[in-house]
Amino acid sequence: MNNETEILELENNHPNFIESNTEQITLSDIAEKCIVPTFSDNSLTISHMDFCGAVYKAAERIFGALTPIETRVSHAINGRVPTALEKKASELTDEEKTLYYQRLAFVAHVRSCTRNIDGQEINLTIGGVRSYSEDKLFGRPSAESFRIFVGWKVRVCSNLMLQNDGYTGSIECLTSADIHQKALELFNRFDPVKDNNLDALAQLQDARLTEEQFCHIIGRMRLLQALPVAQQKALPQVLLGDQAINEATRQYVGNPNFGRKEGIDGISTWDFMQLLTESAKGFYIDRWLDRNANAIEFSCGIRNALKNEDNEGYDWFLN
Repeated sequence: MNNETEILELENNHPNFIESNTEQITLSDIAEKCIVPTFSDNSLTISHMDFCGAVYKAAERIFGALTPIETRVSHAINGRVPTALEKKASELTDEEKTLYYQRLAFVAHVRSCTRNIDGQEINLTIGGVRSYSEDKLFGRPSAESFRIFVGWKVRVCSNLMLQNDGYTGSIECLTSADIHQKALELFNRFDPVKDNNLDALAQLQDARLTEEQFCHIIGRMRLLQALPVAQQKALPQVLLGDQAINEATRQYVGNPNFGRKEGIDGISTWDFMQLLTESAKGFYIDRWLDRNANAIEFSCGIRNALKNEDNEGYDWFLN
């Protein structure tokens, strides 16, 4: 089975891992149809292909066989070759057009590592995000920004469950070898067999939110955004804005997997987490991972507050 066939099979079996304004693209299309941006002195930047390859090889070394990479891109930057400078846009041939995508996100599953939580299959997933908008392409060659992660993903909806110790945040790299080394460091620290984070995710099943409590949390999340800055800093951080909160509320009513169900009052905090991470998929590529990790942290905090194990202020969203 070739790479594109396997990607098509994956697409048919589950939804996108991120949506927003992104589109699916294969690695072969990136390699064959997209140029690689340069710095002002014409020095090459690290290509999307090299970024994906460096992370993928590091993951293979630590975790073993992976599925093919799923890639999504956004913010197409169009250009033209020098010989076509005088032509109208409508007159350009395909050979005279240039293209690259400013933002990219990719994931791949570890084939040997699946678990089951609340009847849902989850896969250990690695991946990365980069955006050329964070790099100073108009200056001299300098370090470029990347984000690498490893975490669990729900098969039924491709929601990523990313916790802080499985996420590098923004890292600065000069070469693909730097990326490979940073990925190795992250993956070496993450042991899926002994992962306490997986236990924390599983514990989300043992706490439930009534519909009244869910509505109270949604209201408090909105209120938090309007509080004075000093009060906001004293409370747990919420990175999800109005648009994401609205989407989570709609998903509570209409999501067949994690929304409310006939004859059952409310949802588990596992379901609540999935509603938040589903809403986080609507953020731009370069903001998605931070919002996703925050959604997981927030859900675990709400669970702890319900179990009277909260010492970080999450009970404010319930009281």
